[in-house]
Amino acid sequence: MTRLSEHPATFIPRRSGSVQLTAQEQATIFAAREILARHINRNPVLSSWAALMDYCALVVRGEVERFHVLYLDRKNRLISDERLGVGTVDHVPVYPREVVRRALEVSASAVILVHNHPSGDQTPSSADIEMTRKIIDAARTLGIAVHDHVIVGRAEVASFKALGLI
Repeated sequence: MTRLSEHPATFIPRRSGSVQLTAQEQATIFAAREILARHINRNPVLSSWAALMDYCALVVRGEVERFHVLYLDRKNRLISDERLGVGTVDHVPVYPREVVRRALEVSASAVILVHNHPSGDQTPSSADIEMTRKIIDAARTLGIAVHDHVIVGRAEVASFKALGLI
C-alpha cells in the first residue's frame, strides 16, 4: 500500500464528521477536476506511479463509490479516463462487457481500473477481486491488458498489482 501523503505534491482533504461543503466549494472542486482533466489531455503520459496515484485520488475520492477506467494506448499514454459507474456508499455496479466494449471503441491496448472506498479503507473486498478477475478474463480474450486495479481510500491506495492480485 502506498500512503498518498508520502508524495509532497499530494493534497489529501480530511473529512470531519459533520462538515458539509458549500455550493461554492463544490463548484471549486468541480472546476479543479476539469482543469486537471484538461492538463492530463494535453500531457497524456502517466509518467510515474506517484503521478498516477495523485490523479486517481483527486478524480475518484468522494462520498459515494465511483468506478473509472483509464484507457491506454500501446505506449501507455492516456486515451481517455471514463467514469463507468457511480454507486452508493459501499457498492458501484461494474459490467466487464462495458469496460471491454469501450476499450474496443477507443482502440485501447490496456486499461487501469480505479475506484474509491468512501469508508476510507482501501482494502479490496472479495467482490472487488471477483469483478477484477472477470474484467481481466474478458479483456484478455481480445488482447487488452489490465495493468492494475487501484482502490483509493482516505489516505492510502491499494494496488492489485502490488498486492499480487493481478
